[in-house]
Amino acid sequence: MDIKLAVLIDGDNIPSAHVKEMMEEIAKYGNPTIKRIYGDWTKPHLSKWKNLLLENAITPIQQYGYTVGKNATDSAMIIDAMDILYSGKVDGFCLVSSDSDFTRLATRLREAGMKVYGIGEKKTPNPFIVACDKFIYIEILKNQGQQEANTSSAKSKSTESDIDKITAKDIKFIAATIDDVADDDGWAFLGDVGSLLQKKQPNFDSRNYGFQKLTPLIKSINEFEIDRREDSKGHFKLIYVRLKENNQPKPKSKSSKKSNGKKKLISKL
Repeated sequence: MDIKLAVLIDGDNIPSAHVKEMMEEIAKYGNPTIKRIYGDWTKPHLSKWKNLLLENAITPIQQYGYTVGKNATDSAMIIDAMDILYSGKVDGFCLVSSDSDFTRLATRLREAGMKVYGIGEKKTPNPFIVACDKFIYIEILKNQGQQEANTSSAKSKSTESDIDKITAKDIKFIAATIDDVADDDGWAFLGDVGSLLQKKQPNFDSRNYGFQKLTPLIKSINEFEIDRREDSKGHFKLIYVRLKENNQPKPKSKSSKKSNGKKKLISKL
């Protein structure tokens, strides 16, 4: 059963170009029963949104900018979010913004037992990202839209520039997560690994690195090996992963343990 989601969009802080891909992404996590976008619709910079709102059944909420240089949409979104929370009509929220001002709102909604998804650009400050259960970058959705449209080579280069390179820090993070859920032989069920990666780092997404799924991302890293196993009924393939044996930490020898013990005794003396 799909969870009901309230989608609240900061119109002053999010580009309109990829709203179609954004709504398709949101549909993966639940049914968006409430869809609202906030902004001062008297301003020309929001004119690009108008046709898109009709196509995607998004309700515009007018919020005048009473003070120059201040974003008036923040308070309107926060007030509406709390009203929706107390109405009991949804099971979760999708906050679409790159603004760290919504960090406390995301935290408060999760404290109330709501599932909170965030969508924003890569410039989004980390406090807002970690306050969400999952955070999706708009750049990923832009890449998907360009691939589906079979764009020109010039646009393909811009797509490649949005893809992150896998660093030694990323590999260490994945390896530590595998170790957290691994059995005595070092094997970990990939589904459990993916869930824990998401809990540890809400913006972790294989698509950030150019892979649609976690399995091909793991395959691309030489430090890991994969094992496909049939379930008890033989209907499905279960994927397990572990560090390759030559990358696993070597157990300490008995002699080293003894020497360590002697050092401890010496230090006590």
